[in-house]
Amino acid sequence: MPAQQAHDLNCLTIAELEAHAEQRMDKQTRDYYNEGADSGSTLRENSQAYSKYRIRPRVLRDISLIDTSCPLFGGKSPIPLGVAPTAMQCLAHPDGEVATARACRKAGVVMGLSSFATSTLEDVAAASGQNPRALQLYLFEEREHSRKLIRRAKAAGYKAVFLTVDTPMIGRRNLEIRNQFELPKPYKIANFTEDSSSAATKTVMDGVSSDTEHQEEKISSSAPGYHDGRKRTPPSGPISFHSHAPNPTLCWERDIDWLRKECDPEMEVWVKGIATAEDAILAVHHRVDGIVVSNHGGRQLNGALATLDALPEVVDAVQGKIPVHVDGGIRHGTDVFKALALGADFVWIGRPILWGLSYKGQEGVELCLKLLRDEFTLCMGLAGTVRIPEISKDYLVKIDKAGFVSRL
Repeated sequence: MPAQQAHDLNCLTIAELEAHAEQRMDKQTRDYYNEGADSGSTLRENSQAYSKYRIRPRVLRDISLIDTSCPLFGGKSPIPLGVAPTAMQCLAHPDGEVATARACRKAGVVMGLSSFATSTLEDVAAASGQNPRALQLYLFEEREHSRKLIRRAKAAGYKAVFLTVDTPMIGRRNLEIRNQFELPKPYKIANFTEDSSSAATKTVMDGVSSDTEHQEEKISSSAPGYHDGRKRTPPSGPISFHSHAPNPTLCWERDIDWLRKECDPEMEVWVKGIATAEDAILAVHHRVDGIVVSNHGGRQLNGALATLDALPEVVDAVQGKIPVHVDGGIRHGTDVFKALALGADFVWIGRPILWGLSYKGQEGVELCLKLLRDEFTLCMGLAGTVRIPEISKDYLVKIDKAGFVSRL
């Protein structure tokens, strides 16, 4: 009989993991990771959406052998769950993205890496070994910056690029503004150090603290792009998140084709940030390899649909032509089951991974993945399913505001 991994008796749920992280993170880090845009209603609804559904379990089925594996990037994932790309993980723990990569490697779970990571994509690749990984990409107006990053990702064996498409502008994050958020020393936005001065890579908000840094920033400052009514001037200066990541010029006709040419044949091209049937149809038309239904963790357009609420129309529009993944608000293995039942092929986990990283570094990320894997496997068995393709909307009902139940 396989040995069972011991429980951490101080942390048996993702909610408890969040509570541990709350105590370990400083206020600036906690606010940066956990905040949503504006009032945070979309952030909250991402999680609350799962409570609108109940599971219809089937019984007297042989569930003695449960297979949680699913296809991913031309291979197979042991569970339909991956680690979503989240920026600047060294804020949570000094080992940052490298610790997350090691935990993913141990679990066999795919890792998404943010372009604005505090570890280089090469260091993460080395820590990952043969474990699959994807690079989240902001397509900059000055294409050469993105081209260099894509070439490095190819050389490092990344399987896919996830193009973030929901940031033509940056959502309003009030705590980030109030805290004047800065990336503290000695951390830098590691993937762009060759394109950036030490002062610019130090910060996200482009603020500086010392007189020396202030002088350096004057010499080489980052400036966002702008349109004067006649022509567009692209961002200038060293790469920083607020100056270069938002790209209001992105469009289907020009940019997806360019990205596919740059990534083929080594890396798949996915679009992350789809939330409507119309855009899902366009994604299929422009021959992307997959879709991630996402609202950027509730950090962009407040008042947008929760990702679980947006998922069914995207699934219906795609009609199985390309995979549909979803992120946002998943806090339990039953949430994974519900997302798959509504048509998702796979889910991505963001903030809980950061909470695990803050709690115990690599060990905390391993714990997070174990909790979700165990909960999901248990849910599959108790619902009467033994293979991922068996999970469908037949296993769900929806509860309306009055408490009435309806079949899907």
